[in-house]
Amino acid sequence: MKKRIRSFFHKYKHLWPLLYFFIYMPWFIILENNVTDNYHIMHCFMDDIIPFNELFIIPYLLWFLYLPAIFVFLFYHSTNEFYRLCAYEFTGMTICLLIYTIFPNGHDLRIDSGIRDNIFINLVNFIYNNDTPTNVCPSIHVFATLSAQICLIKSPHMKELKSRKRIKWFTSVLAVLICLSTVFLKQHSFIDLVCGILLSLTLYLVVFKVWFKNVKFNAPYVKDPHKHEVLYFLNKYNKK
Repeated sequence: MKKRIRSFFHKYKHLWPLLYFFIYMPWFIILENNVTDNYHIMHCFMDDIIPFNELFIIPYLLWFLYLPAIFVFLFYHSTNEFYRLCAYEFTGMTICLLIYTIFPNGHDLRIDSGIRDNIFINLVNFIYNNDTPTNVCPSIHVFATLSAQICLIKSPHMKELKSRKRIKWFTSVLAVLICLSTVFLKQHSFIDLVCGILLSLTLYLVVFKVWFKNVKFNAPYVKDPHKHEVLYFLNKYNKK
């Protein structure tokens, strides 16, 4: 068992950036437990215009599959692309945590979800009960979604897939719905949404145009099925 674990980490050395979550999670949990009052309320006129719609719980929850899927896709395709994604995401997340620490914020937008009784409302209640309405601006949900989608679309390896256009359209539409879900579920203010987008676009210039400007990402598809079974399957499937 130990040999297998050592072999795995030796084979996938570029997993090390994920150690960041040992910093992110404790920091975020501390903020969630301590920022309970005396925080700045994020609210604007758009929040009063946008209606609550529980159906948006579907794309909201799909985020928890969408984001890891892009991490896995780029992890298996290119070490440098994976590093670029991690640099993009983790830098932005750290900035968000710093803002939450220096400028505690939250919202007062949540409605009485007892207005209707259905499975979607029940799921919304579950989110409300397990996620505080604090530490919201910028929205990490929005930032992480947009940043991951940009990395996916910019991936040179997408060109190797015959269904690349469908994948790009599907993931792009899903990304938009995920971002919109944050305001339609009253999980975030419209201000949080805009700030999340601005943060992602700003860091795009830093990560893509400065940090990784001269890094090559044109490594060929891995063709050895014994080394990368996932890549081999995807490549074989999309060549049919």
